[in-house]
Amino acid sequence: MFQYYCLNPISKVGLDNFNENYAKTDDINDAEGVLVRSASMHEMELPEKMLCVARAGAGVNNIPLDKCAEKGIVVFNTPGANANGVKELVIAGMLLAARDVVGGIEWVKENAADENIAKTAEKEKKNFAGTELAGKKLGIIGLGAIGVKVANIARHFGMEVYGYDPYLSVDAAWSLSRDVKHVINVEEIYKECDFITIHVPLLDSTKGMINKDAIAMMKDGVILLNFARDLLANEQDILDAIETGKVRRYVSDFPNPTTAGKKGVIVIPHLGASTEESEDNCAVMAINEMKDYLENGNIKNSVNYPACDMGVCAQAGRVAIFHKNIANMITKFTACFGDNGINITDMMNKSRGEVAYTMMDLESPATEEMIAKLSSIDGVFRVRVVK
Repeated sequence: MFQYYCLNPISKVGLDNFNENYAKTDDINDAEGVLVRSASMHEMELPEKMLCVARAGAGVNNIPLDKCAEKGIVVFNTPGANANGVKELVIAGMLLAARDVVGGIEWVKENAADENIAKTAEKEKKNFAGTELAGKKLGIIGLGAIGVKVANIARHFGMEVYGYDPYLSVDAAWSLSRDVKHVINVEEIYKECDFITIHVPLLDSTKGMINKDAIAMMKDGVILLNFARDLLANEQDILDAIETGKVRRYVSDFPNPTTAGKKGVIVIPHLGASTEESEDNCAVMAINEMKDYLENGNIKNSVNYPACDMGVCAQAGRVAIFHKNIANMITKFTACFGDNGINITDMMNKSRGEVAYTMMDLESPATEEMIAKLSSIDGVFRVRVVK
């Protein structure tokens, strides 16, 4: 029996995927698995019993990844599960920015008492006139699950689409419309595009990438959209560019004191993945990842450990070892089993940066003594008996 704990409300559609071998607990210290959406875990003491954290969403800035890795706690996310919901809001943001729909709606509210509002509107609507999307150039920075969907639908709006992603995956490439122009230098997007939308993770290398230097390369009147993370942009630089007319509008899904209520900015209250469908999809994916790991030791969509899949164990035992990615570790592991007369029938070792993950299927179950020996090897973070 496994126990799980929810740090945030999790969709019932997802929780229904747990079977009789799982029970929800109200005490995180009793949980092998933790489900989270936006709650911060950085100040949290990580219980010894905790084996994994599944984030029902893509971003993991609220989770201490290195700290989890050092304790042998696997952190999962759900890339692509909310992609359609975000894609639709990006398109809505483009339309809102291009047509000044928000300004027009506010004018109607302010003039609701005017008995001749229909006639007055015909005179005033020129103040809210905008442009169409068809024929405009859209630049997409980051062609992951969301970026690809935005690119493909933008083609149906008649836009000319430029895409930049130096790490374009095979799956994304297959899904991407052949009409999308894949550029190898992000500066080409800055220089050529009327609309620019960013869909990359927040890393040291991407933080503040939309700044005054990048904006200086852009067309006058460019529209910028940010549905990824607010810190990807230097938003004060964007506000300065709005004042000069360099940037026509900035659409952000991240309310903060810098942009809220500012001229030329449309701020949406973080609604990108806030649809019933996205929340259901994220929950289902997160729970399936957690179940496969807890039951079989398999890792898929982890952000701090490598992918590793040995299917369902058909042998008498399976052991998972979390350790530093250094030389001679496998030799020490196999010697430990060999010295105890236990045959290894199958093995997989994968690494990710400074950490590694090794799974071994055994002809007979590992003893407590052997687990203690493995745990005592220098460089081992954790040893887990899967079966």
